Amino acid sequence: MCIIPTDAKKPIDWRSLKHKKYQTISLKPFVKWAGGKGQLLTDIRKTYPVGLGVDIKKYAEPFVGGGAVLFDILSSYNLDAMYISDINAELINAYRMIRDEGDELIGLLSEYQNEFIPLEDAQRKEYYYAKRKRFNELKINGVSSINLESAAVFIFLNRTCFNGLFRVNRKGLFNVPMGAYKKPTICDAENLLNISYSLQNVEIICGDYRKSSGFIDKSTFVYFDPPYRPLNTTSSFTSYTEDGFDDKAQRELAEYVNLLTKRGAKVIVSNSDPKNENSEDEFFDELYSSHRIKRVEASRMINSNAESRGKISELLICNF
Repeated sequence: MCIIPTDAKKPIDWRSLKHKKYQTISLKPFVKWAGGKGQLLTDIRKTYPVGLGVDIKKYAEPFVGGGAVLFDILSSYNLDAMYISDINAELINAYRMIRDEGDELIGLLSEYQNEFIPLEDAQRKEYYYAKRKRFNELKINGVSSINLESAAVFIFLNRTCFNGLFRVNRKGLFNVPMGAYKKPTICDAENLLNISYSLQNVEIICGDYRKSSGFIDKSTFVYFDPPYRPLNTTSSFTSYTEDGFDDKAQRELAEYVNLLTKRGAKVIVSNSDPKNENSEDEFFDELYSSHRIKRVEASRMINSNAESRGKISELLICNF
Protein backbone atom coordinates (compact mmCIF):
# COMPACT_ATOMS: atom_id res chain seq x y z
CA MET A 1 0.00 0.00 0.00
CA CYS A 2 1.34 3.46 -0.94
CA ILE A 3 1.10 5.99 1.88
CA ILE A 4 1.81 9.60 0.88
CA PRO A 5 2.87 11.93 3.75
CA THR A 6 0.15 14.41 4.78
CA ASP A 7 2.53 17.35 4.36
CA ALA A 8 3.59 16.36 0.85
CA LYS A 9 3.04 18.99 -1.86
CA LYS A 10 0.42 17.85 -4.35
CA PRO A 11 2.11 17.26 -7.71
CA ILE A 12 0.88 18.49 -11.05
CA ASP A 13 -1.11 15.78 -12.81
CA TRP A 14 0.17 15.80 -16.40
CA ARG A 15 -3.02 14.14 -17.60
CA SER A 16 -4.91 17.34 -16.82
CA LEU A 17 -2.40 19.33 -18.90
CA LYS A 18 -1.93 17.21 -22.01
CA HIS A 19 -4.77 18.87 -23.94
CA LYS A 20 -3.71 22.40 -23.00
CA LYS A 21 -1.47 24.77 -24.91
CA TYR A 22 2.25 24.38 -24.22
CA GLN A 23 3.34 25.89 -20.94
CA THR A 24 6.62 26.11 -19.05
CA ILE A 25 7.16 23.45 -16.39
CA SER A 26 10.20 23.38 -14.14
CA LEU A 27 12.13 20.13 -14.52
CA LYS A 28 15.26 18.72 -12.91
CA PRO A 29 17.18 15.44 -13.37
CA PHE A 30 15.63 12.49 -11.58
CA VAL A 31 19.01 10.80 -11.07
CA LYS A 32 22.44 11.91 -10.00
CA TRP A 33 24.90 11.13 -12.78
CA ALA A 34 28.67 11.17 -13.13
CA GLY A 35 29.56 14.16 -15.28
CA GLY A 36 26.10 15.67 -14.89
CA LYS A 37 25.86 19.12 -16.42
CA GLY A 38 23.89 20.91 -13.72
CA GLN A 39 26.83 23.05 -12.67
CA LEU A 40 27.69 23.98 -16.27
CA LEU A 41 24.13 24.60 -17.40
CA THR A 42 24.46 28.39 -17.30
CA ASP A 43 27.51 28.26 -19.60
CA ILE A 44 25.90 25.70 -21.92
CA ARG A 45 22.71 27.74 -22.10
CA LYS A 46 24.71 30.74 -23.27
CA THR A 47 25.89 28.71 -26.26
CA TYR A 48 22.44 27.60 -27.44
CA PRO A 49 22.09 28.46 -31.14
CA VAL A 50 20.17 31.53 -32.20
CA GLY A 51 16.75 30.58 -33.48
CA LEU A 52 16.18 27.69 -31.10
CA GLY A 53 12.43 27.20 -30.92
CA VAL A 54 11.86 29.28 -34.07
CA ASP A 55 14.02 28.19 -37.01
CA ILE A 56 15.48 25.27 -35.04
CA LYS A 57 12.53 23.05 -34.15
CA LYS A 58 14.18 19.76 -33.18
CA TYR A 59 16.54 18.65 -30.42
CA ALA A 60 18.72 15.54 -30.11
CA GLU A 61 20.78 14.42 -27.13
CA PRO A 62 22.63 11.14 -27.51
CA PHE A 63 24.58 10.31 -24.31
CA VAL A 64 21.61 11.77 -22.39
CA GLY A 65 22.82 10.67 -18.95
CA GLY A 66 21.11 12.63 -16.20
CA GLY A 67 19.55 14.95 -18.78
CA ALA A 68 20.27 18.38 -17.26
CA VAL A 69 20.40 20.02 -20.70
CA LEU A 70 17.44 17.98 -21.96
CA PHE A 71 15.27 19.16 -19.07
CA ASP A 72 16.39 22.75 -19.57
CA ILE A 73 15.34 22.56 -23.22
CA LEU A 74 12.04 20.89 -22.33
CA SER A 75 11.37 23.58 -19.70
CA SER A 76 12.15 26.47 -22.02
CA TYR A 77 11.20 25.64 -25.61
CA ASN A 78 8.26 24.15 -27.48
CA LEU A 79 9.89 22.06 -30.20
CA ASP A 80 8.35 19.88 -32.89
CA ALA A 81 10.40 16.76 -32.17
CA MET A 82 12.97 15.56 -29.64
CA TYR A 83 15.28 12.55 -29.48
CA ILE A 84 17.38 11.16 -26.63
CA SER A 85 19.51 8.04 -26.38
CA ASP A 86 22.12 6.29 -24.27
CA ILE A 87 23.79 2.88 -24.30
CA ASN A 88 22.97 2.37 -20.61
CA ALA A 89 19.90 0.13 -20.90
CA GLU A 90 18.80 0.60 -17.29
CA LEU A 91 18.94 4.38 -17.57
CA ILE A 92 16.93 4.39 -20.78
CA ASN A 93 14.43 2.00 -19.22
CA ALA A 94 13.94 4.53 -16.40
CA TYR A 95 13.25 7.33 -18.90
CA ARG A 96 10.74 5.14 -20.73
CA MET A 97 8.97 4.04 -17.56
CA ILE A 98 8.68 7.64 -16.36
CA ARG A 99 7.16 8.59 -19.72
CA ASP A 100 4.88 5.58 -20.14
CA GLU A 101 4.15 4.31 -16.61
CA GLY A 102 4.65 7.41 -14.49
CA ASP A 103 1.88 6.81 -11.96
CA GLU A 104 2.88 3.18 -11.36
CA LEU A 105 6.56 4.12 -11.00
CA ILE A 106 5.75 6.82 -8.46
CA GLY A 107 3.69 4.28 -6.52
CA LEU A 108 6.65 1.90 -6.26
CA LEU A 109 9.11 4.65 -5.33
CA SER A 110 6.74 5.99 -2.66
CA GLU A 111 6.55 2.48 -1.25
CA TYR A 112 10.35 2.19 -1.15
CA GLN A 113 10.67 5.60 0.47
CA ASN A 114 8.09 4.83 3.15
CA GLU A 115 9.81 1.52 3.90
CA PHE A 116 13.41 2.78 3.85
CA ILE A 117 13.36 6.16 5.64
CA PRO A 118 12.15 4.95 9.08
CA LEU A 119 14.77 2.16 9.30
CA GLU A 120 17.81 2.17 11.55
CA ASP A 121 21.25 2.09 9.90
CA ALA A 122 21.69 -1.69 10.07
CA GLN A 123 18.22 -2.27 8.66
CA ARG A 124 18.79 0.29 5.92
CA LYS A 125 21.95 -1.51 4.91
CA GLU A 126 20.09 -4.82 4.68
CA TYR A 127 17.29 -3.20 2.66
CA TYR A 128 19.73 -1.46 0.29
CA TYR A 129 21.76 -4.56 -0.50
CA ALA A 130 18.59 -6.59 -1.03
CA LYS A 131 17.50 -4.03 -3.64
CA ARG A 132 20.95 -4.04 -5.23
CA LYS A 133 20.82 -7.83 -5.49
CA ARG A 134 17.34 -7.65 -7.02
CA PHE A 135 18.48 -5.04 -9.56
CA ASN A 136 21.35 -7.28 -10.69
CA GLU A 137 19.03 -10.32 -10.84
CA LEU A 138 16.73 -8.45 -13.19
CA LYS A 139 19.69 -7.53 -15.37
CA ILE A 140 21.07 -11.08 -15.43
CA ASN A 141 17.65 -12.41 -16.41
CA GLY A 142 17.47 -9.95 -19.28
CA VAL A 143 14.36 -8.03 -18.17
CA SER A 144 15.96 -4.87 -16.79
CA SER A 145 15.53 -2.94 -20.03
CA ILE A 146 11.73 -3.32 -20.18
CA ASN A 147 10.75 -3.61 -16.55
CA LEU A 148 8.90 -1.21 -14.24
CA GLU A 149 10.43 -2.73 -11.12
CA SER A 150 13.93 -2.36 -12.58
CA ALA A 151 13.32 1.35 -13.18
CA ALA A 152 12.09 1.86 -9.61
CA VAL A 153 15.01 -0.03 -8.08
CA PHE A 154 17.42 1.82 -10.39
CA ILE A 155 16.17 5.18 -9.11
CA PHE A 156 16.13 3.95 -5.50
CA LEU A 157 19.75 2.80 -5.72
CA ASN A 158 20.82 6.03 -7.39
CA ARG A 159 19.24 8.13 -4.63
CA THR A 160 20.69 6.05 -1.78
CA CYS A 161 24.06 4.75 -3.00
CA PHE A 162 27.46 6.30 -2.29
CA ASN A 163 27.77 9.69 -4.04
CA GLY A 164 24.86 8.82 -6.34
CA LEU A 165 27.39 7.00 -8.51
CA PHE A 166 26.23 4.49 -11.12
CA ARG A 167 29.06 2.04 -11.67
CA VAL A 168 29.20 -1.53 -12.91
CA ASN A 169 31.90 -4.19 -12.67
CA ARG A 170 33.35 -6.18 -15.56
CA LYS A 171 30.33 -8.46 -15.51
CA GLY A 172 28.09 -5.43 -15.92
CA LEU A 173 26.64 -5.69 -12.41
CA PHE A 174 25.95 -2.66 -10.23
CA ASN A 175 28.46 -2.67 -7.36
CA VAL A 176 28.25 0.69 -5.57
CA PRO A 177 27.96 0.55 -1.74
CA MET A 178 25.24 2.31 0.24
CA GLY A 179 25.60 6.01 0.95
CA ALA A 180 25.17 7.76 4.28
CA TYR A 181 22.22 10.05 3.52
CA LYS A 182 19.96 10.68 6.50
CA LYS A 183 16.78 11.42 4.55
CA PRO A 184 17.28 10.86 0.83
CA THR A 185 14.54 11.91 -1.57
CA ILE A 186 13.68 8.62 -3.18
CA CYS A 187 10.35 9.70 -4.67
CA ASP A 188 10.07 13.28 -5.93
CA ALA A 189 6.51 12.79 -7.17
CA GLU A 190 5.99 16.30 -8.49
CA ASN A 191 9.16 16.31 -10.57
CA LEU A 192 8.51 12.80 -11.89
CA LEU A 193 4.97 13.71 -12.98
CA ASN A 194 6.24 16.86 -14.68
CA ILE A 195 8.93 14.84 -16.46
CA SER A 196 6.35 12.22 -17.49
CA TYR A 197 4.20 14.92 -19.06
CA SER A 198 7.16 16.57 -20.80
CA LEU A 199 8.54 13.32 -22.25
CA GLN A 200 5.30 12.31 -23.97
CA ASN A 201 6.53 13.34 -27.43
CA VAL A 202 10.21 12.50 -26.93
CA GLU A 203 11.71 9.57 -28.84
CA ILE A 204 13.76 7.49 -26.37
CA ILE A 205 16.31 5.07 -27.82
CA CYS A 206 18.75 2.63 -26.21
CA GLY A 207 21.83 2.44 -28.39
CA ASP A 208 24.87 4.04 -29.93
CA TYR A 209 24.83 7.77 -30.68
CA ARG A 210 24.95 7.04 -34.43
CA LYS A 211 21.34 5.84 -34.27
CA SER A 212 20.40 9.53 -34.12
CA SER A 213 21.45 9.98 -37.76
CA GLY A 214 17.97 9.44 -39.18
CA PHE A 215 16.51 12.08 -36.85
CA ILE A 216 19.02 14.91 -37.31
CA ASP A 217 18.71 17.47 -40.08
CA LYS A 218 19.40 21.15 -40.63
CA SER A 219 16.61 22.16 -38.24
CA THR A 220 18.13 20.21 -35.33
CA PHE A 221 20.15 21.33 -32.31
CA VAL A 222 22.34 18.48 -31.04
CA TYR A 223 24.13 18.26 -27.71
CA PHE A 224 26.76 15.56 -27.17
CA ASP A 225 28.05 14.79 -23.67
CA PRO A 226 30.15 11.65 -24.27
CA PRO A 227 32.24 9.90 -21.64
CA TYR A 228 35.07 12.33 -20.99
CA ARG A 229 38.63 11.64 -22.04
CA PRO A 230 40.49 10.94 -18.75
CA LEU A 231 42.84 13.70 -17.67
CA ASN A 232 45.25 11.08 -16.34
CA THR A 233 45.41 7.34 -15.66
CA THR A 234 43.76 7.67 -12.24
CA SER A 235 41.05 10.21 -12.95
CA SER A 236 38.41 7.88 -14.40
CA PHE A 237 36.25 5.42 -12.48
CA THR A 238 34.89 2.09 -13.67
CA SER A 239 32.50 2.75 -16.53
CA TYR A 240 28.75 3.24 -16.12
CA THR A 241 28.39 0.66 -18.89
CA GLU A 242 30.41 -2.41 -19.81
CA ASP A 243 32.00 -0.51 -22.72
CA GLY A 244 34.72 2.12 -22.62
CA PHE A 245 35.21 5.25 -24.74
CA ASP A 246 38.84 5.58 -25.83
CA ASP A 247 40.65 8.04 -28.11
CA LYS A 248 39.55 6.10 -31.18
CA ALA A 249 35.93 6.53 -30.08
CA GLN A 250 36.52 10.26 -29.50
CA ARG A 251 37.84 10.59 -33.06
CA GLU A 252 34.85 8.69 -34.46
CA LEU A 253 32.51 11.05 -32.60
CA ALA A 254 34.34 14.05 -34.09
CA GLU A 255 33.84 12.56 -37.56
CA TYR A 256 30.14 12.21 -36.83
CA VAL A 257 30.00 15.84 -35.69
CA ASN A 258 31.60 16.85 -38.99
CA LEU A 259 28.97 14.83 -40.86
CA LEU A 260 26.16 16.57 -38.98
CA THR A 261 27.82 19.92 -39.61
CA LYS A 262 27.62 19.28 -43.36
CA ARG A 263 23.89 18.66 -42.92
CA GLY A 264 23.50 22.07 -41.33
CA ALA A 265 22.72 20.84 -37.79
CA LYS A 266 23.84 23.01 -34.87
CA VAL A 267 26.07 20.94 -32.57
CA ILE A 268 27.63 21.40 -29.13
CA VAL A 269 30.05 18.85 -27.64
CA SER A 270 31.26 18.76 -24.04
CA ASN A 271 34.51 17.15 -22.98
CA SER A 272 37.45 17.36 -20.60
CA ASP A 273 40.28 19.80 -21.21
CA PRO A 274 43.62 17.93 -21.46
CA LYS A 275 45.44 21.19 -20.76
CA ASN A 276 44.47 20.87 -17.10
CA GLU A 277 47.22 18.25 -16.85
CA ASN A 278 49.42 19.02 -19.83
CA SER A 279 49.45 22.48 -21.38
CA GLU A 280 50.92 21.01 -24.58
CA ASP A 281 48.17 18.41 -25.09
CA GLU A 282 46.37 19.52 -28.26
CA PHE A 283 44.15 16.44 -28.67
CA PHE A 284 40.79 18.23 -28.82
CA ASP A 285 42.18 21.48 -30.22
CA GLU A 286 43.40 19.52 -33.24
CA LEU A 287 40.43 17.14 -33.40
CA TYR A 288 37.93 20.01 -33.53
CA SER A 289 40.16 22.60 -35.21
CA SER A 290 37.41 23.60 -37.65
CA HIS A 291 35.00 24.40 -34.80
CA ARG A 292 34.84 26.95 -32.01
CA ILE A 293 36.27 25.76 -28.68
CA LYS A 294 35.30 27.50 -25.45
CA ARG A 295 36.89 26.71 -22.09
CA VAL A 296 34.63 26.99 -19.04
CA GLU A 297 35.29 26.50 -15.35
CA ALA A 298 33.86 23.45 -13.57
CA SER A 299 34.30 21.62 -10.28
CA ARG A 300 35.94 18.24 -10.23
CA MET A 301 33.17 16.15 -8.64
CA ILE A 302 34.59 12.61 -8.66
CA ASN A 303 38.14 11.91 -7.56
CA SER A 304 39.50 9.40 -5.06
CA ASN A 305 41.89 12.04 -3.72
CA ALA A 306 39.92 14.79 -1.93
CA GLU A 307 42.83 17.22 -2.33
CA SER A 308 42.55 16.87 -6.11
CA ARG A 309 38.95 18.08 -6.16
CA GLY A 310 38.53 21.66 -7.21
CA LYS A 311 38.08 24.00 -10.16
CA ILE A 312 39.18 22.78 -13.56
CA SER A 313 38.60 23.75 -17.18
CA GLU A 314 36.18 21.87 -19.42
CA LEU A 315 35.48 22.23 -23.13
CA LEU A 316 32.37 23.36 -24.98
CA ILE A 317 32.91 22.72 -28.69
CA CYS A 318 30.47 24.40 -31.10
CA ASN A 319 30.13 24.05 -34.87
CA PHE A 320 28.41 27.45 -35.18
